[in-house]
Amino acid sequence: MPLKIRLARAGSKKRPYYHVVIADARSPRDGRFIESIGSWNPLLPKDGERVKVDADRVK
Repeated sequence: MPLKIRLARAGSKKRPYYHVVIADARSPRDGRFIESIGSWNPLLPKDGERVKVDADRVK
């Protein structure tokens, strides 16, 4: 089972919010995932905390 780190889209129309997840490479973008390791909110200001990733879980 090949795994990928990918962004799963959440939020509403024109207000995206993404979850950083570990998923099977063959699963759909927003489909089933193995583990959620963080998030990314592109709507926050540049100097805000836009990306949150659990570095211990990535290793």
